[in-house]
Amino acid sequence: MPDEPLRRVCIIQIERTNKTGKENAVVTKDRKCNLIIDSCCDLPADLVESFEVELIKFTFSMSDGEHFDDLGVTMTSHEFYERMRKGEEPKTAQVPYSQIIESFERAALGGIPTVYLVFTSGLSGTYETAAVAARDIMESHPGFELYVVDTKLPSAAEGMLVMEAVRQVDRGLTAKEIVAWAEEARYHIHGFFTMPDLESLRRGGRIPDVAAIAGAKLDIKPIVSYDLDGKLTLHGVARGRKKSIKQLIQLFQDRYKGNDKTVFVVSADALKEQEELAEDVLAATNNSVVIWQTQIGPVIGSHVGPGMIAVVFWGPDRRKSLSISDRIANAVSGRTSSSEQ
Repeated sequence: MPDEPLRRVCIIQIERTNKTGKENAVVTKDRKCNLIIDSCCDLPADLVESFEVELIKFTFSMSDGEHFDDLGVTMTSHEFYERMRKGEEPKTAQVPYSQIIESFERAALGGIPTVYLVFTSGLSGTYETAAVAARDIMESHPGFELYVVDTKLPSAAEGMLVMEAVRQVDRGLTAKEIVAWAEEARYHIHGFFTMPDLESLRRGGRIPDVAAIAGAKLDIKPIVSYDLDGKLTLHGVARGRKKSIKQLIQLFQDRYKGNDKTVFVVSADALKEQEELAEDVLAATNNSVVIWQTQIGPVIGSHVGPGMIAVVFWGPDRRKSLSISDRIANAVSGRTSSSEQ
């Protein structure tokens, strides 16, 4: 069975395959634009089916070969993380040009303006590959509108953006409007997570070996987030698992302003603690939010390992927390937007 969130809205099943088993081009008559998303959004498979979007699947490799990340349909999160617990070290790869161009070709044949919301360029080269493929498609299909948006968000944070983008498309936004919306909205999604140890960060080259060894002896748990470029960053540390989860709650309380009632509580096969964190979030908001619980997929999961737990939510513009020095640097490099002024 595919992974499912523990709490979610009613899902409508959508049939999207033909007799050959290949996905059809998505054609939605009453929409002004179509969306393409990728499996790094880590949303449940049945929810994604209900969106009427096209899904580009990342791949990961284990001891038995290459697998498609199909959102837990053929390998559940529990199965994936159990294999990691037993010593497997999965490898991930960016989506190849051939796979992206095939998806874009289907979109062009459909003729409806299309936006691809792609996994953060801070952790994958897929955005650059997609940008090249988009230029090639528009050359071969003059007049077709195709946009590639770097979400600058990983995993469930990307999923939160995707879920709201679908709602905005259904409200009638055009492709250009969705691009403008997404390029602003991505900076209002906050996410913080913690892991059982520093080993995954060490293995990924984000901290030195000596720091991981010392952290293990001192029971240090990392608090991780992502920066404005979508790269993982070490936000802080805590002594012990319970204190690290308390820090997640505090970070949520400090930044959540109550303007949007959707909160994601996700984990890498840490269901008991995930449920406890969800209850803590509900208590912190007087039960005023809707909690979505789901599992982290194999792409991010390969780098954070089993036991990771996170809270993701809408909040204030993250660009406004930049230091004066960083704002000046962004202005000099031409990266400043009106929201940073």
